[in-house]
Amino acid sequence: MDHDLDYILRRFRGDGSYLYIDGKKFIDAASGTFNLPLGYTNESIGARLKAQIDRGCHLSSTHTLEMSKIILARLRKYLPKDLSRIWLRDVSGSGAVECAIRMAQKRTGRSGVISLYLAHHGQSLATAQISGNAFRIRDFKIDVPGSVKIPIPPSVLAGDTQSSTARDFTDLDQLLEMGTSNNVACMIVEPILGNGGNIVLSQAFYEHIRAFCYRHDVILIADEVQTCFGRTGSFFASSGYARALDPDILVFAKGASGIGIPIGGVFMRPELDVLAFYEHSSTCGANPLSLIAMDETITIIEEQKILENVRENESYIRDALLDLQSRYRCVCDVRGLGYMYGFDTPTIDFAADLIRIADRNGLIIRGARYGRSTAIKIRPPLICKKEELKEIIEKLEKSLHEICFVQ
Repeated sequence: MDHDLDYILRRFRGDGSYLYIDGKKFIDAASGTFNLPLGYTNESIGARLKAQIDRGCHLSSTHTLEMSKIILARLRKYLPKDLSRIWLRDVSGSGAVECAIRMAQKRTGRSGVISLYLAHHGQSLATAQISGNAFRIRDFKIDVPGSVKIPIPPSVLAGDTQSSTARDFTDLDQLLEMGTSNNVACMIVEPILGNGGNIVLSQAFYEHIRAFCYRHDVILIADEVQTCFGRTGSFFASSGYARALDPDILVFAKGASGIGIPIGGVFMRPELDVLAFYEHSSTCGANPLSLIAMDETITIIEEQKILENVRENESYIRDALLDLQSRYRCVCDVRGLGYMYGFDTPTIDFAADLIRIADRNGLIIRGARYGRSTAIKIRPPLICKKEELKEIIEKLEKSLHEICFVQ
């Protein structure tokens, strides 16, 4: 007799960008939980994982340090300048973000973190506390002394040529002096605020915070848990659109393993390689399966020209969403980069209804809960070609047509 778990798992099957549930076919425009840039399945990653399982699933990170160095060597050419060290001992973005904060605190002797409203940096107690939300921490207590959150500047909308200017930004010098007792170790920024609704920040804002961090010896952390490994059309957003950030530390996770094998890590400048081996680790961090998946993902991105695919087809996503915005009153503020787009709807309930109707039409999309958001996020796997993107847009429009008035 089958175990109940076996029965439940057999109801689900993935095939690239498609998910089958009880035989019904869905195209996934959310990349799982934003962690499947290569889709639900990949033959070459699967083959390497199966071979490693036969050899052994686990090794202490003490024994995988050389593998971490190989990963760093492969990625060095894609990283912002001077990020020449790696800490690869996490299985989640939350853990990797905490690692980055520990580095900044130990290096500076200070504790506080400056972060943004609507930002998401993890769900552990500390990372939820510095994230720009309230609902995740309402019933939980932890303090990171000296920490403060600032408003986000206006988002850069798709198709706009204008950018925000200094008058749109928080006066960080004044904030440091009057709001934190000068007890700030680091500032952490998502190049695109993913859980906030795929909010794109301007080049001017990146320059603003980079200059502030230089003036006050504040460590600047780029949280690329959601933007790493090609999501915005460059391997890392901080070496592409967001290069003005010039971060001291870069955090990655989610899509780094291609098909959802848990992994997280940190790249940093040499002077921030300050943690003793025992000061930050995870039991399953840097396990062979994660490292194998990550190594093969790098190979696939390079050999199958995944970055080129994203850059080539980005305009199709942008133009199609702007076209929907021009024709449907319920779509506004289209914004995004690469395969990471979003738009706003009239109400929270409307966004929930759209997600439900899209699901009925065989399309998986996700919303943004932060700030009682009305946003819808469109983030297909990076392997999607134009034919699959067209299917996503057609099913999205069909769903919109069921609940919107056409202008």
